[in-house]
Amino acid sequence: MISKTRIIGLAFLTLTAWYVGVWATFLPQSFYDSFPGFHRIWVGVDGPFNEHLIRDVGSLYLALAVAGVLVLVWRTYRESALVAAAWVTFSIPHFWYHVNHLHVYDTVDKVANVIALGGTVLIALALLIPPRGRGATSTTAR
Repeated sequence: MISKTRIIGLAFLTLTAWYVGVWATFLPQSFYDSFPGFHRIWVGVDGPFNEHLIRDVGSLYLALAVAGVLVLVWRTYRESALVAAAWVTFSIPHFWYHVNHLHVYDTVDKVANVIALGGTVLIALALLIPPRGRGATSTTAR
């Protein structure tokens, strides 16, 4: 069984993945024009529209979301670490790209990008930390 803190972290990443994944996969032009919502534009300011690329990124997020849902059902450390490792593998280069291309954003969006993408990296890294205590890494759900 995984801790409530781990469940919250996984749930946050999973909800984020559903939000991005569904929008980018099924409404790529809207995603390009309006992501992240709230009258902000983070994708459209960074190059021309590419439906293929946006749908692929959306599908990647959907895959992370499905994996996150399964871990939230199974609630085992081993599977949560696997999903966290996938998030870290994706999120570090994603964060690095955006940190090196902040010039396309105004100050509010620069700060929001760093917080949102950096937070994702930190949450995923935290989920890789093994739980303490005897039997904490058990692979069977209770």
